[in-house]
Amino acid sequence: MTVHGELEVVPAATKSEAAQALADFTAAYNAADKAYDPALDEDRVTGSLGAINQAGLKARHKIEPDGNAKHRPLELTDAHYVIPKKAGWPRWFLADTDSNRDQDSGKQDTRWLLAFVRSGPDAGWKAAYLSVVTPAQLPDFAKDSDGRAEPVAADSAELAVAPQDLGTRYTTYLQKGAPDVFAPGAATSLWRDARLNTRRAGFSYQYIDQPLDSGAFAPLGLTTDDGGALVFFSSKHFERQTAAQGLRPAVDPDVEALLTGEVKSTLTKERVSSQLVYVPKKGAGAGKVIVLNRLPGLTSAKGS
Repeated sequence: MTVHGELEVVPAATKSEAAQALADFTAAYNAADKAYDPALDEDRVTGSLGAINQAGLKARHKIEPDGNAKHRPLELTDAHYVIPKKAGWPRWFLADTDSNRDQDSGKQDTRWLLAFVRSGPDAGWKAAYLSVVTPAQLPDFAKDSDGRAEPVAADSAELAVAPQDLGTRYTTYLQKGAPDVFAPGAATSLWRDARLNTRRAGFSYQYIDQPLDSGAFAPLGLTTDDGGALVFFSSKHFERQTAAQGLRPAVDPDVEALLTGEVKSTLTKERVSSQLVYVPKKGAGAGKVIVLNRLPGLTSAKGS
């Protein structure tokens, strides 16, 4: 009897498949970074990481069309693969790696967490999320009877906030200061306060925040030992700077490289951001979602 892959609960990947996906990503990333050519790794990235990576390479290519003279190959070693079981597609796994980006003197030891997604049986593995955390920030993952990690349902009612609601809750919090479900920190209270208190003579600032929570940007989560979850989710953020008569917003080279329109009195910057958060079990302790890492990137700019 044939068991259909769409129905059977199976590991998302074998360890060798996961290792190959990481190797393929690293090779493509380095080639693209050396040449500043987004085409060289567009088949290895997706979601928020893909949006940030592709826009960044496009901008740097316009600034330095001959490529990256300071390219230093990225090395991802000591890889541990967290591979959950699930039915159907998409499937995904987490690669917990050590990078050579923190080997400079004085830098804190960090781990690079890459979430790889495969959208269907004929699709390749693509990196959808990247977060950089310290080893102490990583919780222990829950395991099933086979020793496999346990994925979190997007609509889980067991958590303080369901993964599918994190984008909306986060962007609403940034706009209104509520709902108050996030722990204070650089990516929550401090960032919101900084935006509210932005002051520059002759200029006004407006901010719009939107969730990104479907398709390649869907949240991905794993259950932790304490009943909580480690979750990746995405969001989009707009910053509009409007100048008084006689003034003009400054345009940095990286912004100009992605600019459409002409900056006369207004400059709008669009950024995509991915967040890695710890979500506690519903009713546990203070019940606050903790943002462990935020990775933003400029994806477009518009002048008027």
